[in-house]
Amino acid sequence: MLGMLALAACSDDKEEPAAPVVPPVDSPKWHLAWSDDFNGESLDESTWSRTDRGTPDWQNTQSKDDRCYEMTGSSIKLKGIVNPDTSTDPSPYLTGGIWSKGKKAFGPGEADASPVCIQVKARLDNGATGAWPAIWMMPFAEDQGWPECGEIDIMERLNHDNAVYQTLHSHYSYTLGKKDPVNSILKRVAVSSDYHIYEVQLWPDRVRFYIDGVESLTYPKVNDGADGQFPFFKEWYLIIDMQLGGSWVGNVDSSQLPVEMEVDWVRYYRYY
Repeated sequence: MLGMLALAACSDDKEEPAAPVVPPVDSPKWHLAWSDDFNGESLDESTWSRTDRGTPDWQNTQSKDDRCYEMTGSSIKLKGIVNPDTSTDPSPYLTGGIWSKGKKAFGPGEADASPVCIQVKARLDNGATGAWPAIWMMPFAEDQGWPECGEIDIMERLNHDNAVYQTLHSHYSYTLGKKDPVNSILKRVAVSSDYHIYEVQLWPDRVRFYIDGVESLTYPKVNDGADGQFPFFKEWYLIIDMQLGGSWVGNVDSSQLPVEMEVDWVRYYRYY
């Protein structure tokens, strides 16, 4: 570098360096609107609840049992375990999950229709046959059935895979089976080695997925969203859960349990 400066100083026809490009102070950019670092001894119940048991595949082993949750002081661990007592709960497995359903919305509201970004920093273990950890979103206002209402899957991992899915579901992509534009991607990620940041951005005319800051998929709005193609620019609640079994992932090998997903933080940005 010093040598280059010396050569420049000796040149008779040297050019003045260009002035740095500074955007106007009011130009749009991402602003952190909310975050949770899971640093406390208990879950922030103003934002999160433990997920309820339900009939869908993802929900039929969800449990509020303390053994499925661990606050480490700097993160939260969501676990999948063998149920030690099926006399009180018939489910063979118990899994932990948290959601912001009915408490906190993520997305453009009526008063502020700016684009938004949701990031989750999470680490998965080696996995297990039948393990299905996921980070995903469902509409905050449940005024339509599925899949018309839409679904945003920020991260799903199956079994022991060193890869994750990022997917959008809608009437257009699921019921009508239209895959143009492409609505899902499988990205190879060394999920068991360290934390990764899984991200989705919601724009009025597109949805963008990222992993560790690298764009993995952009899904555009086409034909003005006809046939239920783009029900995504609205408010959502966030679900982060450890799952076991189901028609997609298959049967569980109980000898490989327990499994867990550790979440370091969640961050929510607005673009203005």
